This record gives sequence, structure tokens and C-alpha cells, in this order.
Amino acid sequence: MTKTVNHWIGGKTVEGASGDWGPVTDPATGAVTTRVALASAEEVDNAVAAAKAAYATWGTSSLAQRTGVLFAYRALLDAHRDEIAALITAEHGKVHSDALGEVARGLEIVELACGITVQLKGELSTQVSNRVDVAAIRQPLGVVAGITPFNFPAMVPMWMFPLAIACGNTFVLKPSEKDPSAANLLAELASQAGLPDGVLNVVHGDKVAVDALLEHPDVAAVSFVGSTPIARYIHTTASANGKRVQALGGAKNHMLVLPDADLDAAADAAVSAAYGSAGERCMAISAVVAVGAIGDELVEKIRERAEKIKIGPGDDPASEMGPLITAAHRDKVASYVTGAAAQGAEVVLDGTGHTVDGYENGHWIGLSLLDKVSTDSDAYRDEIFGPVLCVLRADTYEEGVRLINDSPFGNGTAIFTRDGGAARRFQLEVQAGMVGVNVPIPVPVGYHSFGGWKDSLFGDHHIYGNDGVHFYTRGKVVTTRWPDPSEAPAGVDLGFPRNH
Repeated sequence: MTKTVNHWIGGKTVEGASGDWGPVTDPATGAVTTRVALASAEEVDNAVAAAKAAYATWGTSSLAQRTGVLFAYRALLDAHRDEIAALITAEHGKVHSDALGEVARGLEIVELACGITVQLKGELSTQVSNRVDVAAIRQPLGVVAGITPFNFPAMVPMWMFPLAIACGNTFVLKPSEKDPSAANLLAELASQAGLPDGVLNVVHGDKVAVDALLEHPDVAAVSFVGSTPIARYIHTTASANGKRVQALGGAKNHMLVLPDADLDAAADAAVSAAYGSAGERCMAISAVVAVGAIGDELVEKIRERAEKIKIGPGDDPASEMGPLITAAHRDKVASYVTGAAAQGAEVVLDGTGHTVDGYENGHWIGLSLLDKVSTDSDAYRDEIFGPVLCVLRADTYEEGVRLINDSPFGNGTAIFTRDGGAARRFQLEVQAGMVGVNVPIPVPVGYHSFGGWKDSLFGDHHIYGNDGVHFYTRGKVVTTRWPDPSEAPAGVDLGFPRNH
């Protein structure tokens, strides 16, 4: 029997009323297991109205109340890790260990939100003039919204709403309709932790729901993670409607390998960073730039490792990589491999014909490795978002950095070297928001901020960390002058005897 996923509005499940439903498949089998309600503009309006009503009290609630809820929420999330991860595996397809890792990284931001009392401390300058003080404080925005992608159905929402509600805002989440169940469980657990009704709402849907949020006059800010074309659209549309926007887009992350690097370590890193989570992550390494004469040896080491990766259903403990999210996405990823040779690449590994016994209808694709890829080929220019690794060759460090900086994307990048001077130059010269030195996926810990440059970010703020707190609050400066008690009018004076 097909499961139904409805909305979560005002602290309870609300049945979809639009009459529109979307299919959710098990990527390992290809079978439709769930139908998800697709919200109308009116249903989005109901969610925003619930959030607006809740803001009247949550926005002025004490920091002690907010952190008390968040500490209880953190404990519930910890207790339900396996349940959340199982939902991710069933609808996204990633292996269970990877899904558990996603939950753990989301928990980092909940933990950061538990310490919001420190993050929201203001500033005070006394005696800037005679008996004049100046204070800077930060206050919540009101109702804010998050639009999140399919590849991290628990982690990316947790990058947003815990900080937003800790800062005193209320939240409307529109998760991906491809794997919606984890978002509802996150909201239900927040309610169990004591979060007041309406502070966190979940509406499922497609472009209709997205546009309703972008245009809604009561939504003050929008956070988004997804592809670059949609990030640009979100930023343009929401900004035109007077909203604050942080829109994180796509990526083409490079790993520069210098001749002095430990090639075994570099190959290990390339395989894990390119093929982990089936390459469906914006911080995946999709392009390795081999400098000098090491290219052939490095490619061979990557091939040897890639061939040993076990592909299978995500709920099989032996599986190291699962299927892709949909059959259509699988076919698109495969097209980059099948067309690579005609565009000059050497196909070292072709995973397009891969199947898994007993799961023949799943959205399977094997690991693909393309060598000597040109910068004008489709496989290099586009964000493939699948288990396809391109290797490019460069004669010098300078040529490699120039190649990376010529990319329109600037999300993450990495260098592998034993040379500290080269690493120092790289971290200053490369045009990307997140840099790894002998670290292939430099996703910052929760108390730093995540975000790229160029076509990987639209808006001024990175996500979570200090940038996240600033995004979900606005500053106010108060200048105060009080008369000295000695200047009070004559009369009863109980507190300040005049000594002059």
C-alpha cells in the first residue's frame, strides 16, 4: 500500500487539499512507494499564517525558553538517528552509514543553536559623549522560509531552521518532493521537544509552492540550496519581492594534485570525494587536476580503487554506494559518459551499464572515470551530480590554478601537496569559498559558515555559523542619554543624596 506524506502546519499533520500529488520512488527498486501532497498557493498561505501567528509570542520568548527546547530537540534527534537515516535511505537511496553521517552533520547546527545565547550577545559603548551610551542589538526578522534539495533531505533543512528559530524567527520549510518524509519527522520531533505550534511548518510541493513563498508578503527571508539556475531564479524573484536571500547554487569542485603529493592518499581522497553519496552532493570532487608527470600513475591508482567499490541497495550493510535518486537523473548522468569519447576524453571506467542482481529496475549506475578531459567538453562544463570523475592535465601549478579560477563555479576546492608554501599560495590565490589542504571535501564545521563564490552563491550571506546568525537577524543601534540623578527636580529623593 502506498504511503501518503502530508503537510505539517500549526503543530499537526494537515492533509493535502490541492488534489495534486507527486510520486516518491525507492531508488533501489524503482517502485513508487509514497505519494506526497503538492501544496497550492492557498495551502502555503495557511502555513505562513500559522508561522506569523506563532511569531507574535515566539519572537519575544526568552533565550532560556528557546534553548531549553533546542536541548530537548537535540536529545530526540540523537535518539532517532537510525529512524531518520532509514527514511533517507528509502527515498534518496544513499547507504545507511552515509545517511547517518548526514544526520550527524545536521546535529552540529542544532548544537550551535543550543548556544545561541552567546551568538546573540550585542555590543555596548559607554560615554561616547557626555552621559551618552550606544548599544547594538540583533532582533529576529519574523517568518522565514527554507527551500531544500533532494540530496540531503535532513542535513540541509537542519542547516537552516534550528538557527532561524533559535534567533526568534518562525519557519516554513519546503523540502524536495523527491524525498519528503525526513522533513516531516524532523518537524514532529521538534514538536515533541516542546516547540510551540506554528514555529516550524513543512509544506510539500513543486514550483507552485516555491513561487508562493517567494512572493508572499509575510515571508521576510528565503534560504535555498540547489542548482545554480534555480538559485539565480530564487535570488532574483525573492529579492524583487523585498526579501533577504541566501541562495547556494551548484558546483564543479576541483582537486589540484601536485607532483610531490602522496599519490595513494590523493587517490583515496579522490575516490571518496567523487563517488561518495553517488556523487550527488554539491561538495563532491568532480574534477582532478594532475600537475606534471604524475597523471598516468594517479589515474591508475584511482581506477584500482574505484573498481573495488561495492554498489547495492542502501539498506544492505555491504553496500558502499547506492543508486541515483530517479531514473531520469540516472539517464542524464550516463549521457555525459557515453558522449565523452566523442569530445576527446579517454574513458577509463564506464559505469553506465551497471545493474544489481535482484534490483534490476533500480536507478543504478556504476563509477565512471574520464581522463584527459578538455575544458570545453560537456562533462567538464556541467555539474553532473553523479559518480563521474573527470581528470584534467596541467603542466604547472600556475596552469592548474588558472584552470580552476576560469570555472564559473567557486564552491569548494582542494590541493594535495607536501609543500606548505604551495598550499599557502593556493589558499590565497584560488577563487572558491571553501578550500581544503590535503582535505578533499572541506565542508566547514557548524560554527564556521558554508558557502561558495561566483555562480555557487547568490546573496551576501553564507549558511549557518556566524553568517547564518546574521542572516536570520537584523541589527539595531540604540543611542541613549539619561540625565544625572542630581539634575532631577526637587522633591522626594529616596535613592541619590546630593553630596555637593
